[in-house]
Amino acid sequence: MAGWTEGELSRIGGAELMHLASRRPDGTLRPYVTMWDVRVGDGVYVRSAYGPHNGWYVRAKASGEGRIRSGGVERDVVFEDAAPDEAEAITAAYHAKYDQFGPAIVGTVTGSDAEALTLRLVPVDG
Repeated sequence: MAGWTEGELSRIGGAELMHLASRRPDGTLRPYVTMWDVRVGDGVYVRSAYGPHNGWYVRAKASGEGRIRSGGVERDVVFEDAAPDEAEAITAAYHAKYDQFGPAIVGTVTGSDAEALTLRLVPVDG
């Protein structure tokens, strides 16, 4: 697996929205879902708003891989659980990027429940 380039990280980090699709068992992509994402250091992260039963999250966890589109970047990715020690920095990044939308909606991805539902998006060569 390759890492993100600095250019990709800048474009993804600067984009307001990400489009994420998980893979079906036959390898095809499911429809893209629009969501918020954050960059922290050399990592890109997404969180499940509204709990662990959110459809995209369930499918991403089950497949373990998919594809993202954000800021002009399109890459295949592997979905990994974020390390617990990254939670505080990821929460801070969500606040910095999205607080303009108000506490009710930002709270869906910044509460303690959301921290456990954080996926790191690891780019795949190809």
